[in-house]
Amino acid sequence: MQIITEPITLNGLQILANHLFENMVKAVVDVDKELLAVDAELHSDLEALLLESGSRQKALWGINLYPALPGDDFIEFDSMINLKPSLGNRTRGVEDPSVRLRIVNIVKKWVKT
Repeated sequence: MQIITEPITLNGLQILANHLFENMVKAVVDVDKELLAVDAELHSDLEALLLESGSRQKALWGINLYPALPGDDFIEFDSMINLKPSLGNRTRGVEDPSVRLRIVNIVKKWVKT
């Protein structure tokens, strides 16, 4: 479990995927601080890691990264931590297109293809 501080390659992500899920890495994005935490069994563990380092819960969104999948299939917006009725997000996905775009851009910042 780690907060990415240096860009990671797809190959590096695949190595992380092999630890737990073989084809997928769970990740949490802080859309305010533009941080990416990766490599845990649960999104909530990554959420806790980011909260301990000063992130605000409402800025945290859970995603899954699939290093071997191209294009739009690379990022899956699905996590229990995304249930945020107070912010208008009533599903495990990320309903707001502008938040999804911010997440995609932050992932592109940290994951080099």
